[in-house]
Amino acid sequence: MPVTQTLHDRHAAASTGREQLAVRHAEVRAHSLALASTLTPEDQCVQSMPDASPTKWHLAHTSWFFEAVVLAPHDPAYRCFDPAYARLFNSYYESLGPRHPRPRRGLLTRPSLGDVHAYREHVDQAVQQFILTAPAAEWDAARDLVELGLQHEQQHQELLATDILHAFSCNPLLPAWQPHDTPALRLAPSTPALRWLEHDGGPVDVGHEGDGFAFDNETPRHRVWLQPFAIADRLVTCGEYQQFIEDGGYARASLWLSDGWAAVQQQGWIAPAYWLAPGGARAPSDQWQVFGAQGVRPLDAAAPVTHLSFYEATAFAEWAGARLPTEFEWEALCEAPGFLQRTGHAWQWTRSSYDPYPGFQPLAGAVGEYNGKFMVGQLVLRGGSAFTPGGHARPTYRNFFPPAARWQCTGLRLAKGRA
Repeated sequence: MPVTQTLHDRHAAASTGREQLAVRHAEVRAHSLALASTLTPEDQCVQSMPDASPTKWHLAHTSWFFEAVVLAPHDPAYRCFDPAYARLFNSYYESLGPRHPRPRRGLLTRPSLGDVHAYREHVDQAVQQFILTAPAAEWDAARDLVELGLQHEQQHQELLATDILHAFSCNPLLPAWQPHDTPALRLAPSTPALRWLEHDGGPVDVGHEGDGFAFDNETPRHRVWLQPFAIADRLVTCGEYQQFIEDGGYARASLWLSDGWAAVQQQGWIAPAYWLAPGGARAPSDQWQVFGAQGVRPLDAAAPVTHLSFYEATAFAEWAGARLPTEFEWEALCEAPGFLQRTGHAWQWTRSSYDPYPGFQPLAGAVGEYNGKFMVGQLVLRGGSAFTPGGHARPTYRNFFPPAARWQCTGLRLAKGRA
């Protein structure tokens, strides 16, 4: 009987931390395969731009992470599936050896998709065996790394989704990735009227604390000082953003940061990524349409606007007579009564640079390269999107992307100061 089925059969009887983690490991790993299940082998090899990766590469890289970070250092019984895979599927870990160039991952027609699935099965069986039978000393040293591997895989599940969506957006057929509506991928409508939630300012504690999982960039918890402010109770909608477009938002340099205005000119932006203009050749219609996981659909004016760059978010906020919140303003009110659409809709750009918290210390070993070395030139996003796996997001989660990125499911929530 397959390992996954055995674990599901005993789910209710799992009584130890190891058994529970083994069940969760099997579920997370199975979800990655489920996301790819509607894709052809050709779909899973394509790389549509340097910032994206093929589905096949995501499936292999997340397996390599368990192999390189958990099994090879901590399980003396583990036997490597194929030594060549270390070079092919290492992402950016300098301490773990050389890597295949990121922009050329789409050229990896070999190993085949079948080989990658066999690799996953090999690693899965070894991780399951290690979780359930590793001696106490080895388990104590590796337990947190297993959890990190699961959280890492959930991050790549979102990237798998957004990367294949970008690839399909480049296909003249504009195919649907998920042909039928899926609640986890559908954007819920916003409330009809925007309300402002107010904060008196002063000292607030931010960052993760407690026993639950957090990435190192969410720590240490520390105190910051906020000026009085107000934050919108919901995300900006497609209908509101359409008003910005119709008012000449993409033609008014005064609304834009300098680099953002340059991007508008160089890239020819006239709307968010995946919006199809009325009368356009790709999807002729007398109204705006939007390409997404279910293919081309009419624009839903009540749905949160997504696939915005930071530049577009700041330009809209300027047009609306508001601004973006800082990440600490967002965190201070995200659990307040009336704060809607915190997660499950769109990652929300903030006006905060992705910097280390005071006293930040990277994790020990190779995983110290996970977050800290990217803390320059990027902006923080908070919340979680329709593509974020359930249970993965939390109030202190710090996502980050460069300001021009638009292929992620990114939107905005407005903020403003108070007298």
